[in-house]
Amino acid sequence: MCAKLKKALGLVDVISISSGVMISSGLFVLPSFAYEQTGASMILSYFIGSLMIIPTIFTKAELVTAMPKTGGIFFFTDRSMGPMMGTLAGVIGWFSLAFKSAFSLLAVGIFIIILNPDVSDWQIKMFAVGVCLFFTVINLIGVKFAGRLQTGIVVILILSLIIYVVDGFYHADYSLMVPFAPHGINAVFSTAGLIFISFSGTTKIASIAGEVKNPRRNLPLGMFYSWGIVSVLYVLVVFITVTVIPPEQLVKSLTPISLGGEKIMGQFGLILMTIAGLLAFISTGNAGLLSASRNPLAMSKEDLIPKGFGRVSSRFQTPWISILVTGLLMSGSILLLDLKTFVKTASSLVLLLFIIANIALIFMREGNIKHYKPSFKSPLYPWIQIIGILSYSFLLFDMGADSLLVVALFVVAGLLWYLIYVRGRIKREYALLHVIERVTGIKQTDRLLEEELREILIERDEVTHKRFFKLIKNCPILDIEKERTADELAHSVAKLLYKPLNLAKNKLYKLITKSEKVPEIIIQSGIACMSIPIKGHNKFKVMMVRDKQGIIFSDPNDPVYCAFIIVYSSDEWNFQFHAVSWFIEIAEVEDFEERWLSALNDQDIRKIILSLWDRRTPRHAGTNILSPYLYHFILGKNKRKES
Repeated sequence: MCAKLKKALGLVDVISISSGVMISSGLFVLPSFAYEQTGASMILSYFIGSLMIIPTIFTKAELVTAMPKTGGIFFFTDRSMGPMMGTLAGVIGWFSLAFKSAFSLLAVGIFIIILNPDVSDWQIKMFAVGVCLFFTVINLIGVKFAGRLQTGIVVILILSLIIYVVDGFYHADYSLMVPFAPHGINAVFSTAGLIFISFSGTTKIASIAGEVKNPRRNLPLGMFYSWGIVSVLYVLVVFITVTVIPPEQLVKSLTPISLGGEKIMGQFGLILMTIAGLLAFISTGNAGLLSASRNPLAMSKEDLIPKGFGRVSSRFQTPWISILVTGLLMSGSILLLDLKTFVKTASSLVLLLFIIANIALIFMREGNIKHYKPSFKSPLYPWIQIIGILSYSFLLFDMGADSLLVVALFVVAGLLWYLIYVRGRIKREYALLHVIERVTGIKQTDRLLEEELREILIERDEVTHKRFFKLIKNCPILDIEKERTADELAHSVAKLLYKPLNLAKNKLYKLITKSEKVPEIIIQSGIACMSIPIKGHNKFKVMMVRDKQGIIFSDPNDPVYCAFIIVYSSDEWNFQFHAVSWFIEIAEVEDFEERWLSALNDQDIRKIILSLWDRRTPRHAGTNILSPYLYHFILGKNKRKES
């Protein structure tokens, strides 16, 4: 039976899942490989790696707040470059995250060796498969349960690493950092490419965007917080490790942080950091399975793979087939692949996905799509994206022929799947067509993508009748008996709204007077609607004004008896759009002005608005047909710069 995914994840869950995917092999295993390649300067490699992820954090934060849909990179790519590239990104995203997560679970065996040196490779792999199947069951039970488990693991993990860093400073031997870069600067950058996968988990939370509450806020904040926390921890932990473990021991150790814990705190430190390492890998395995399983779910809903992958459990509200298949894929990978193969494969595929993501943002921006309205916009566009594309391409080529071969194989596999299964099944509009239409002037679209993005914004911003009803029930009403000028109205409105909006009264007054000079405020004779953008976040206020003698704007012969005033921050643009549409529908009722002027009091005014709105408006916010005038009104108002 199919059901709908539940929005169950808050900001703490997002940070925990994102951080949990990051803190694992890159910290607890890879420092040994990194030190062998570049020496103590691997500290610089980790720092460079953390900086190089920034373009993709900005890019995905923008894309995911504009399109908070399950599937992440697959959905962005599909809507920007079409089904062929969407198929490619979906396949690569699914396998890369599954491989990285499987690698983390396989690495658990390395820590088992510390506890039991006689354990065989086969026993290690079977244990990792067992852990993978356990987390498969956890994810089947529910995303909220998996998220809570993840939060607990990450909190313990971070506290352990803080103890390691703080105590490590008292035992640091800085002479162990000499020579700092024995293999030269090129080794520093090639090592940054090797450990880059350590930071890739920051943006994987985009895959489960459809299950995040208040995605326009929680998703970008979750990415930024997890990147900041984990980047600082990475650099500090690697620095301590280099300064407490002699080079000859560090190169040979597969558990460098556990060894560092022993050097700093003795047997207790060894046990503490071994437990932390186990938690790190388990955390990545859990979070990775959670994120990876959403790729096939999203692809099935778009007809790119069989529909069965999109089935959602009605009891637990989880995509049970996608989770099961992903769990089996990870289990098979654990049995068949080794550690180095996992690292190279996952790193190469992640770099390719980041290149695709940055290109996707450029097409979405350049398509000039009306309803592409991210709540977070990437700074320094397009230069930050171009820097990202060039940097990731450099790292990908610098990883060698084997990595390029792996990338080529997956690209060929994705394209073959598209040609065999997908091609001819679907036809969809995407941003690249809008770019071509804009450049050539030849019609390429029917604006279907714009309508789809509008529907996504409705869901994202919770544009509901319930919210509008509550707004009208509680908004201030200014009921005036004598004729007023527009300037007097501006003073009265600013006096009532400046405190709730946390805005200077004089500033709000100037914005209102500026809005009053825009001709589009008059809906029809006697009725006006002012829509006033302000700076800030989560700010939205409505005020209704009745003046029985009339407010004089530009034409003394056409006084306004009814005015709807909306003040909103840019992240509330979509709800403002619909609020204006509903006010216009209400005002277009034949006897509206007569009923408005004859209302006895504030409560009577509210009843009139709500009864006419309820009668005129369809039950789903996205289904009302907007008049050409409304689009002119909205577009005209938003051509002005946000103050």
